[in-house]
Amino acid sequence: MRALAGLLPFAVALAGCSPDAQDPPAPDAVETEVPADIAADDIPEVVDDVEGTPMDQRVATIGLLNKRNNLSQDLEMKPGESRRVDNVIVRLAACERTAPWEMPRETGAFVQVLVRDNAASDEGRWDKVFSGWLFRNSPSLNVVEHPIYDVWVKDCAMSFPGEEDGSASASSDE
Repeated sequence: MRALAGLLPFAVALAGCSPDAQDPPAPDAVETEVPADIAADDIPEVVDDVEGTPMDQRVATIGLLNKRNNLSQDLEMKPGESRRVDNVIVRLAACERTAPWEMPRETGAFVQVLVRDNAASDEGRWDKVFSGWLFRNSPSLNVVEHPIYDVWVKDCAMSFPGEEDGSASASSDE
């Protein structure tokens, strides 16, 4: 009987882990301006001379994971947009994918990730923790290294001449 009494605290702790337990709601992503003290000098100038959807009409889907609370979100953004979720800002400069007739197929996005340092004075300082290309099929090629946030590219919605409307996103899923 004493052995069972010793297990009571563990049973109570595990009760909160039931599948019926409600997860906290994910914070809303809001469009935001990047702080002025973070220079935009390292964002490449996008040359829009390739065939296909113009850069300003493309839509990237960026995955964002907060490792502290295990909440993930998909951010749908156009190049030039920035989204803030809690203490992280994700800024998209460009997104690309190879044409359906080219191999290997790849999807990528040029992303910047800024995180607020709450330990600093005057409401925190924004630190740029990543600036570069992320690739869907080669995530280890360039990695956002941060202890709390993980960011990855999921898709770039665009089309090429001669491609049917419905196959644009389906070909990037392969």
